[in-house]
Amino acid sequence: MAHILLVEDDLALQQLTKEYLVHNGFSVATIANGDDVMAALHKRMPDLIILDVMLPGKDGFTVCREVRDRFNVPILMLTAKGEDFDQVVGLEFGADDYVIKPVEPRVLLARINAVLRRQQPVKVSEELVFGQLRIDKTSRQVFLHQQEVILTSHEFELLWLLASNAGEVLNRDYVHQKMIGREYDGLDRTVDVRISRLRKKLIDNTARPYRIKTVWGQGYLFVSDAWE
Repeated sequence: MAHILLVEDDLALQQLTKEYLVHNGFSVATIANGDDVMAALHKRMPDLIILDVMLPGKDGFTVCREVRDRFNVPILMLTAKGEDFDQVVGLEFGADDYVIKPVEPRVLLARINAVLRRQQPVKVSEELVFGQLRIDKTSRQVFLHQQEVILTSHEFELLWLLASNAGEVLNRDYVHQKMIGREYDGLDRTVDVRISRLRKKLIDNTARPYRIKTVWGQGYLFVSDAWE
């Protein structure tokens, strides 16, 4: 069941939209103030954000830009601001679709489903190779310099997540959510411990990592050209 965060300050419309989406198989969380969006994302990452523009607190354009700077979650803007300029701004700020109110519920539903379909992960290769590192997802085996590296299931999942996004800094909260299944509380060191173990097993420099880097204040980076 896809989870939607609905950001709408018209409470009557918010309720109607929520009921319609729930009736069509979505789970829906609602907020009415743009200032509350980031906190809501840290609490639970949705599969899609439906975002009004004219909101109390931060306006929808500002929220859209801030969310896009940190997360890949799809954003569908749903607003009465229908000028071409507004649509261009919304899309250039990172929205995946721009729907103008009023909209027929069935049309909104179709647009939501279209955005979600576009976000379906493309099937990736079941094997990733970086220099002397080979990661086989099918057999769940890892080889470095042709020697098998024995990983726990959690370590393999973390390595696969990082390697599948090689060259991209993965936000710490995102990694925690993917690995642990709940939001990062600022105290849980589980992911840090797994990262540390991975570095040791993959012969990284634990004092100054160059293969799996920690980018302070941002997250973790798998370096694709550090495996020769």
